[in-house]
Amino acid sequence: MWFKHLHLYRLHGAPRLAAADLEAAMAERAARAPGGNEARRLGWCPPAGRAGVDLLHELEGHRLVTALRQERLLPASVVREEVEERSADIEAREGRKLRRQEKQSLKEQVLEELLPRAFVRRQRLDLWWDTRRGLIGVNASSRQRAEEVLDLLRDTLGSLKVTPLATRTLPPRAMTHWLTEPQERPADLQLGDQVELKAKGDDGVLRARQVDLDSDEIQQLLASGRQASKLAVEIEGRLSFVLHDDLALKSLRFGDALIDEANQTEDDGDALVRLEADFLLMTQALSEHIEQLINWLGGEAEAAASSSTSTTDPGNQDPQ
Repeated sequence: MWFKHLHLYRLHGAPRLAAADLEAAMAERAARAPGGNEARRLGWCPPAGRAGVDLLHELEGHRLVTALRQERLLPASVVREEVEERSADIEAREGRKLRRQEKQSLKEQVLEELLPRAFVRRQRLDLWWDTRRGLIGVNASSRQRAEEVLDLLRDTLGSLKVTPLATRTLPPRAMTHWLTEPQERPADLQLGDQVELKAKGDDGVLRARQVDLDSDEIQQLLASGRQASKLAVEIEGRLSFVLHDDLALKSLRFGDALIDEANQTEDDGDALVRLEADFLLMTQALSEHIEQLINWLGGEAEAAASSSTSTTDPGNQDPQ
C-alpha cells in the first residue's frame, strides 16, 4: 500500500458523513463487470482486494477507498478493417458506393457485435481522504483518471465540492528559482537528477535524466529563459518525487527508514493488518510533507468554492 502518484484536491464544505454511512452509499455503486455493450465501467472495490470485503478503511481520520476501472479493449484498427471489409462486400453486391451515413451505421453495428467479445482491462485507483485537513489525494497516473474517481465519489455522495490544490507561488516559478538560486533552497529540500525545461517560445521541451541539476549546462538553459515544468526533489530523505507544474506528485518513493518502520510492524501474515499499517504510515508522512511543500510554495492559494466541480451541498450529516 504505497502510492506511486498523487493528484491533490482541496475540499470545500466537506460532507460530515460517518464512515458507516459512506460505505453503505459506496455499496450501491460497487464495481461490477461491464454489460455486453458497455465500453467501460467504474465502481468501488475493496482496497485489500481479495483479502478483504470492506469498501472503506479509516484510521485516525485518514480514509482509503479504491475504484475499479474496467474498460473493454477493442482496437480501432480491428473495427476499421471489419467495416472496410463489410463495406466492400456491400458495394460489390449492390454495385454502388456507400454513403458516409451508411458507413457510420455499419461501424456502429460492428462495435455492437464485437464489444461483448473484447478483453477487459482492469485498473485500480486509490483515493485517500484526509478528513481532518479537508484534503483528497488520488493515486492515478493522470489528472483525467483522478477526475474520474472524483466523479464517482461525487455520484456516491450526491455532491462534492473540490478544486485542485493550488499554491500562491506557481510550481514552475518555485522550481526554476530553486534551480537558479541554490543558496535559497529550503533547508530540507534536495534536488534529484531529473528535470523538464520549457521554453517561452517555440523551442519545445527539454527533458534530462540522471544529470547534475546544478551543472553549467542546466544553468545556461535556465539563463536562456527556460522554466522548470517538472523537477525531481527529495524531502529530508523520507520522501522523493517528481513535482509537476500542476502540483501533481509523480514517481513517489518513500525513504528506507519509513519502509523499515512499516516492515517492523507485526501483522502475523494478515493482509488487512499490513494494508492498514502501511496506509497509516504513508498518509502520516504524506500529510506532513505536503504541508511542508505548500509552505515552500508560499502557502495555499484561496480557491472559490463556486469554481468547484459540484453544485449542491449534501446537507447536514451526522458527524463521525
